[in-house]
Amino acid sequence: MAPKTDSNAANAERISAIEGQMKNAKEPWKHVFHVVTDKMNLGAMQVMFKLKEYKGAHVEVKAVEDYTFLNSSYVPVLKQLESANLQKFYFENKLENATKDTTNMKFRNPKYLSILNHLRFYLPEMYPKLHRILFLDDDVVVQKDLTGLWEIDMDGKVNGAVETCFGSFHRYAQYMNFSHPLIKEKFNPKACAWAYGMNFFDLDAWRREKCTEEYHYWQNLNENRTLWKLGTLPPGLITFYSTTKPLDKTWHVLGLGYNPSISMDEIRNAAVVHFNGNMKPWLDIAMNQFRPLWTKHVDYDLEFVQACNFGL
Repeated sequence: MAPKTDSNAANAERISAIEGQMKNAKEPWKHVFHVVTDKMNLGAMQVMFKLKEYKGAHVEVKAVEDYTFLNSSYVPVLKQLESANLQKFYFENKLENATKDTTNMKFRNPKYLSILNHLRFYLPEMYPKLHRILFLDDDVVVQKDLTGLWEIDMDGKVNGAVETCFGSFHRYAQYMNFSHPLIKEKFNPKACAWAYGMNFFDLDAWRREKCTEEYHYWQNLNENRTLWKLGTLPPGLITFYSTTKPLDKTWHVLGLGYNPSISMDEIRNAAVVHFNGNMKPWLDIAMNQFRPLWTKHVDYDLEFVQACNFGL
């Protein structure tokens, strides 16, 4: 699992995500979780995960700083974040300009400044001995056993993901600048987008297809943010453009952090539900009909959890 932000609430979210998976796993003792945080939170998280046994599952907690190859000489995003222009974009923006440009405001979210948000592009190097890995965001709840993903024939593809397009929505044209000749030449604007948050990656296929190198190539071309603005979904759509295997939609249901219209039947049938959006279940603004899906996995006996304000 790769977290986006760090706080007591987000730490509790990682624990609740593992709780959900262990409650539903048929053979939990065979599961290994790789949790990545930052150096400041490392000690606290290691202690938190030792407070429970998780039915025999192994939980490894590391700091992003432990991966020394993730530096600005190798990672284009880190190099770009050191640039004066991007720092000006974030830190010298005038209030009156920000309030006039809602898109600008969206992309000033602090998550775009965090290397934790970009770790998903370095999984083969972070775990060189692994052949396959299941990536989970920190705002998901696991409701069913996920070991069936390992039985799916990936057809040589790298990324197993649920597609999100319907009608004209969530097509590539919404995420990239198709007025740019490089984008127009390479990609189909009507191609179907897919979801980050629960992704099954064949790391051997990733290495064979050189996907990290492809990601670096496009990220370097986008230094001036003319191909896409910010975030991880657009470069993901680019990197895995022809190497994504569509998964059945019941594996991953999204939108619980912004869409009140998701049916409870759809949610009940989902293996993973995703609170993507601003209305996280631990916040006061969470949607009440969805919040119990998360809170039932939170262990309120833990002292640090009692100190959190989850808006309950």
